[in-house]
Amino acid sequence: MQLVKLWALTLCLVVVLPLAQATDVSYCDKKTEYGVKVSGVEITPYPVARGQPATFSIAATTGEPITGGKLVIEVSYFGWHIHSETHDLCTETSCPVSEGDFVVSHSQVLPGFTPPGSYSLKMKMYNTSNKELTCIGFDFSIGFAASVSES
Repeated sequence: MQLVKLWALTLCLVVVLPLAQATDVSYCDKKTEYGVKVSGVEITPYPVARGQPATFSIAATTGEPITGGKLVIEVSYFGWHIHSETHDLCTETSCPVSEGDFVVSHSQVLPGFTPPGSYSLKMKMYNTSNKELTCIGFDFSIGFAASVSES
């Protein structure tokens, strides 16, 4: 009986908990020595659901303090550039960023009409002098499930 309860609890947790995905990251230019090193990206939930909040958390390390700057994000769908946006770095992490580890976290709701499939994201980080601190790319998926408001 205990085994049945444990199995049922495990099944409920698998179904109820949002899934996170740690994704492989590549640098835009493998020969460049970027001032900010990115160790990984976690996407929650994964796959991203249309019409629902999605969070991209980027773990990074800097060798020197960062007082501010900007993030430039470009999104491609099956290789076609479809979207660009720029964010103040200090709205995505706490500024000033001290030397060492930090996390950049961006959340947004994708429109319900966003097509499902595979996407690529390129993110460039600049300091206040417009010096490129890092440039990374990674892939993510948007699921086929529609948001509750669409049903």
